[in-house]
Amino acid sequence: MLENYVKKILTSRVYDVAEETPLQPARQLSERLGNQILLKREDLQPVFSFKIRGAYNKLAQLSAEERARGVVTASAGNHAQGVALAAKQLGVKAIIVMPRTTPELKVQGVRARGGKAVLHGDAFPEALAHSLKLVEEKGYVYIHPYDDPDVIAGQGTVAMEILRQHQGPIDAIFVPVGGGGLVAGIAAYVKYLHPETRVIGVEPDDSNCLQVALANGERTVLEQVGLFADGVAVAQIGEHTFEVCRRYVDEVITVSTDEICAAIKDIYDDTRSITEPAGALAVAGIKKYVERDGVQGQVLVGIDSGANINFDRLRHVAERSELGERREAIIAVTIAEQPGSFKAFCEAIGKRQITEFNYRYHSGKEASIFVGVQTHPENDPREALLDSLRQQGFPVLDLTDNELAKLHIRHMVGGHASQVNDERVLRFEFPERPGALFNFLNKLGGRWNISMFHYRNHGAADGRVVAGLQVPEDELPLLAAALEKIGYRYWDETDNPAYKLFLG
Repeated sequence: MLENYVKKILTSRVYDVAEETPLQPARQLSERLGNQILLKREDLQPVFSFKIRGAYNKLAQLSAEERARGVVTASAGNHAQGVALAAKQLGVKAIIVMPRTTPELKVQGVRARGGKAVLHGDAFPEALAHSLKLVEEKGYVYIHPYDDPDVIAGQGTVAMEILRQHQGPIDAIFVPVGGGGLVAGIAAYVKYLHPETRVIGVEPDDSNCLQVALANGERTVLEQVGLFADGVAVAQIGEHTFEVCRRYVDEVITVSTDEICAAIKDIYDDTRSITEPAGALAVAGIKKYVERDGVQGQVLVGIDSGANINFDRLRHVAERSELGERREAIIAVTIAEQPGSFKAFCEAIGKRQITEFNYRYHSGKEASIFVGVQTHPENDPREALLDSLRQQGFPVLDLTDNELAKLHIRHMVGGHASQVNDERVLRFEFPERPGALFNFLNKLGGRWNISMFHYRNHGAADGRVVAGLQVPEDELPLLAAALEKIGYRYWDETDNPAYKLFLG
């Protein structure tokens, strides 16, 4: 298997349009982690992603008859732009089916490169089904985003460049994983020439299709896929890619949204470039690997796989990056409702910077305050802050890992609703597109009174809502049925302590 892939990689036709990207030292990150961190800058490709490699190699292998028929693909964005540019270069008609949730930047990128963008469905499976329907109806040649040997070989040229650019030993290469084309191509080439080099896949913890497949010993369809890192939002690893990965990928590391945001900031600090969430996965994985295993003095390569991010998503990234770096703690503190209490609390905080403070009068005895405080993972960790406040007599609740608090409560602190009975609190995540909020409310229906609502557009592929519904106890089964019918991912937050402290 490896020999065949290596031959295909060595003969891949990618450089008619793709660039040989630099392997750039991340000096600040290297110093901080005590290892030599090198970034493979695939964000510098003409389409700002590695995807041009596999797309062009596949199209270049087509016969004259196949090129005349035209090509179609389904993609959330980066593969789409790669196919569009490759088709333009080769004079081939290209139809790109994209989910309606695809960031506008990627849709514009397809159209600017001569491809016809067709928006269909809320997620990749629906776009894929429509593209396959066009193959049957129109006779187009389908260009798979990842599960094709020619596409895998094209992506494998990344590894060919890495081994040529760094002559010494490489301890591990960290690769973002969606459908698996990039990690399979890199693993095939690296393990053939340097089997001692570890190849480590990195996935979001809510889109870990390769990790689950490896654990189960077979390809598995995830019930739900997180949308934050939209470039790797894939529910099932590819068939061809899994055959390579199960043999030659050493392990898979998963990372949280906050850790991805922190990695975006790390890359910016070293390169002054801004990656998309999927593009920062490798750096997030490197940081977790170093912390977990305590490795020092190693050469670790991370694939910076893409930079196609909508500008307005950066506010969400900036908001969460300090949490991901463990440089901010989000806490709820109870203080006495009397003059001088806030001053006493600030004195208890000491020289730490308060980054956020939310408060609304509730009763004459106690006040619950929502506070962000600057911390440092080594010199002044969150645990030290919590212990210090508790020792000084302040009841403290750590909300740093509480999604309801981070996404909604921090923007809603305004007082308790004492007259609201039978309130159920539900947090939703749904595909974001024009009219999405109206569609959500329409699906929610008018059976129960909405007692609380918060929605904030993050410029992302997913919309986030928290809603309070007044539902009598005997109607809870009806609520469960209604939520099932809506079909959106949701969490029941009725017992969340952040809700009870500030809004319940």
